[in-house]
Amino acid sequence: MSEKITIGVIYGSYRASREGIRAARMAMNLLRDRCMPVLLDAAEIDLPLLDKMYKEYDEGAAPEAMEAAAETLRKCDGFVVVSGEYNHSMPPGLKNFLDHFQKEYFFKPAGIMTYSAGAFGGVRAAVHVRAVLGELGMPTISAMLPVPKVQSAIDENGTPENEKTAERFGRFADELLWYARALKTARADGTPY
Repeated sequence: MSEKITIGVIYGSYRASREGIRAARMAMNLLRDRCMPVLLDAAEIDLPLLDKMYKEYDEGAAPEAMEAAAETLRKCDGFVVVSGEYNHSMPPGLKNFLDHFQKEYFFKPAGIMTYSAGAFGGVRAAVHVRAVLGELGMPTISAMLPVPKVQSAIDENGTPENEKTAERFGRFADELLWYARALKTARADGTPY
């Protein structure tokens, strides 16, 4: 398949000091040579706390930011979901963003990239993220990419501070893109619903 794959990088922190944006920027930078990445930054999109899901609005009646996000999600063939670890789970901004949509995610793979300021790299949050993504219809790849000590592992522009981080991301991206291509082909033949 010669057509480029589009991967949405979903990032959900609302904190003033958003160290995790480094991880999202790294994903964007390292995906550019492999596919067409697009950043979905929950803080920039700034959806309200969930009251009505996108699907609950009449066609064309959703708030402008929600409509634009839905359009971007529909164009994506897969996702990298970038999550910090807040009390062993995902940030509330990420969960809120994810919950606004549903069929826009169906049958599209997701890779889970977590980060933390400490040594564990957000791996405890990944368990919760995986459960939510599965419920939203996104099969998750087996590889996960934790980034410990994100504040020193990746600079502010999204450049990894060592080659090992870039290599790990490369293997993660290879698996995600394989699934994205395979499922894009399968979706073209139809989906169960």
